[in-house]
Amino acid sequence: MDTMTLWHITGWEFAALAFAALLVGFSKTAVSGANTVSLAVFAAVLPARASTGVLLPVLIAGDLLAVLTYRRHAHWPTLWRLFPAVAGGVVAGTVFLMWADDGIVRTSIGVILLLMAAVTVWRRRTADTERDPDAVVTRGGRIKARSYGVLGGFTTMVANAGGPVMAMYLLSAGFRKLGFLGTSAFFFLIVNVSKVPFSVGLGLIDGRSLLLDAALVGFVVPGALLGKWVVNRINQRLFEQLVIAATVVGGVQLLLP
Repeated sequence: MDTMTLWHITGWEFAALAFAALLVGFSKTAVSGANTVSLAVFAAVLPARASTGVLLPVLIAGDLLAVLTYRRHAHWPTLWRLFPAVAGGVVAGTVFLMWADDGIVRTSIGVILLLMAAVTVWRRRTADTERDPDAVVTRGGRIKARSYGVLGGFTTMVANAGGPVMAMYLLSAGFRKLGFLGTSAFFFLIVNVSKVPFSVGLGLIDGRSLLLDAALVGFVVPGALLGKWVVNRINQRLFEQLVIAATVVGGVQLLLP
């Protein structure tokens, strides 16, 4: 990573990064998947690979705020089913980063996100009843958890873009709003912290990137507070529509040149 590039940003570029950090906080406490916009902003201002290392500590700060806000609503059986597959996805993503260029990474993840959104919309339109998250203990549910877990681990490692994949899984599993936010909060705190050693080993995080993070983390807090205020004022259907829309927007952005 060319860390010197991190010190050559203009005032407008820093303002864009600050807005993206605020959006991270908002996405963690309101509309999961919206932080794919933050991913695109960071990649536009900073070198693409370097941007993933700078963004990761900002995401962890948002995860901590989300856990403090929704810690009572996490569904731990779902988390335990996901973690083994996610670990495999993180390892695969690390290997992928060793040889793939930015274009391949962006295109692959963009296609995955759009496919996930399409499948989720189709499944929700054809479902006759609400699902119970505990229903995913069935054989088909376990296969689905493993598939989404590997994709989530892979996408979060290569581009910090695992949020939409997990959002699609939690929606398809029938999670209501608070259960969705509480479960995803713990999921991403644990996964993102586990990615730090891999990112350091790949040279994506160092002292200079952390100094930039220190300047950006303060913008995560007002975003999280805004998200908490908003999520209490939207109903379940609108919440799901916003999550899916954010996923589609993020997928399209990753496919654009």
